[in-house]
Formats: sequence, structure tokens, C-alpha cells
Amino acid sequence: MGSLFYKRSKNFTPDFQNIINVLTRKTINRPTLFEFALNDDLVDRLTGNINVDRQDKLAIFKKNIRAFENAGYDYTTISGWRTDTLIFPKSNAEKKETVSMNAGSIITDHESFEKYSWPNPDNSNYDIYYDLKSDLPDGMKLIASGNGGILENVIELVGFENLCLLSILDEDLTTKIFDAVGSRFLRYYEIVSSIETIGACIVNDDWGFKNQTILSPEMLRKWVFPWHRKIVEAIHDAGKYAILHSCGQLKDVMDDVIEYMKYDAKHSFEDLILPVEEAYELYSSRIAILGGIDVDFLSRSSVEAITNRSLLLLEKTIDRNGYALGSGNSIPNYIPDEKYIAMISAVNLIL
Repeated sequence: MGSLFYKRSKNFTPDFQNIINVLTRKTINRPTLFEFALNDDLVDRLTGNINVDRQDKLAIFKKNIRAFENAGYDYTTISGWRTDTLIFPKSNAEKKETVSMNAGSIITDHESFEKYSWPNPDNSNYDIYYDLKSDLPDGMKLIASGNGGILENVIELVGFENLCLLSILDEDLTTKIFDAVGSRFLRYYEIVSSIETIGACIVNDDWGFKNQTILSPEMLRKWVFPWHRKIVEAIHDAGKYAILHSCGQLKDVMDDVIEYMKYDAKHSFEDLILPVEEAYELYSSRIAILGGIDVDFLSRSSVEAITNRSLLLLEKTIDRNGYALGSGNSIPNYIPDEKYIAMISAVNLIL
């Protein structure tokens, strides 16, 4: 497997203030990149396929830092599913995508709710977030995300169809389940956002299908959004910034995202739902817009088309503020290297 040896430019040095300026919709010093996650193969190639000490628990995180720096980011994401700081135990039952979304559900009634082994965020080990301080280049910060989200974990614990029925048949238990999950995520973000190496937090929680929200806006407002509001408040109280990563059609709840939950930025866009160019026109005066180059577009389009779309986005937004260039979701391993580079190298072409 080859190495990319890509460098944004000889003069590039990370400066997290650029991300802050994007999130606060202020003038940026230079075009800025944003990505939720790079796949492990890409990380390998961006770091020259260097071998890591498998006995070093920080090795994979150090490698990620190097990859993000080489690609020209002002931060590195650190994902909750890698740090194991908040895990909701799930059933070991095999899940098949073509079978019911209830497959593997573990909480079905009050008794199973009481018997469930609820995690305690205060008992988790957060040493990794501290120990990486000496490995972060000057000017770079970590952006922390959770291990799934509130709605995502509730659906995995209860099952989607089960949850829809439960919300009608047992509102009290439904509330208890959402509160049990939501309160633990709140505590997780209270702890993580207070750590010096963390500059911002991604609160990741998918809320939509292609044409509508997964639950009705009223249900989301009742059980999900109040916890997100508290999480954003906690992140802001720590002097940090809150980014919502949520997939799906959210047009009916974007006012909630901006005015009620008060997120600083929205990430995850898909051309079939809302192209990022349109999202920027609709919302950028009220919330920062991150990424948005559709993953399918990255997969299917030519290098030239990707470069042109990326340049046009930067030209549209550079004087209006509140935008960072990146994919609509993340970089999976089926995206060819040259197409990923075509997107991120647009920031060099517009300097």
C-alpha cells in the first residue's frame, strides 16, 4: 500500500483559532478544513505507513494526529468509540439489516430497565485526553465526539419499532430510558469539555431519514432535544464549542438546533436531502456550516469536478464566514486518494 506524503503547504502550521473563527462565524485567516473522521487506511497512507507500537495505548491516537496534521487540519478528532469512555452494553444477538430493527434490543419493560447495567461516566478513564497533550503540535487541539448519540443508543437498546409502540403504551418508561441515556451523555460531555486538550465537541446523533425525521419533531422535542440543550450549555460553560453531527432530513427541526439547542455548527449533508450550497444560503447567518461535499459525489465524480465544486464553495463562503471545507459525512475507505486530495487541496489553490 503506497504513501500519500501529502502536505497542505510548506508554510502550513495548525492553528485552532481558525476553527474557532469558523464556529463563531468570524473572519478567517485562511481557508479551513473540517472532517469528522478519516478511515484507518487513509490514516496509514497519510503517515507513510509507519509501524506503531501495539503496546502503546496512545499509538493509534498519535498516528491520527500526524495524519490530520499532514492533511492540513487545525485539530484532530478523538472519537468516543475509540476511547471507550461511555459504552452502553448491547445484546450479543446477531443483527441482520434485512430483519426487524428491533433485533438485539435489550430493554423491553420496567424490569429489564432496572436490571440493565447502566454505565457511570464518572468511573470511565479519561487519561487518553490528557496524555495526548505532549503529542499535539503547537496550535492544534482535539475535537471530542461521543460513542453514538442519545437517540441512536436508545434505539439500539429498545429497538425502533418497539420504541414507537412504547412511546404510546408506556410514556413513563420511555421517558426514563431517554433520561437514563441523556443524563449519562450530559455527564460525559461535562467531563470531556473541561479537559485542556479539547477545543470543541462533536455531539453526534442521527435524527433523520431521507425525507423526514426518524421520530416526529414533537417526540424529539419531548425526549431528545432537552438533553442536547443541556449538553450544549455544558460545553459552552466550559468555554468550548458545540458541533452537531446529525444525518438525515432535519428541515423541520433546524430552528430547534439553532435557537433552542444553540449549536455553534451543523455537520453532515447529503445532496439528495439538502446540498451544502443550499444549506449555507439558508442557515449560515445563524449557524456555521461544516463540510458538505457529498460522499457519493466524492465517490463518483472526476477529480476535476471535485476540485471545481470545492473551489466554488470556498469562493462563495470565504468572505461571508462560517464555513469549513470537507466531506458531507466522513472519508470511508472506498474514496480514492486522488479524489480526497482533490477536495482538500482546493484550500491551497484559493490562497
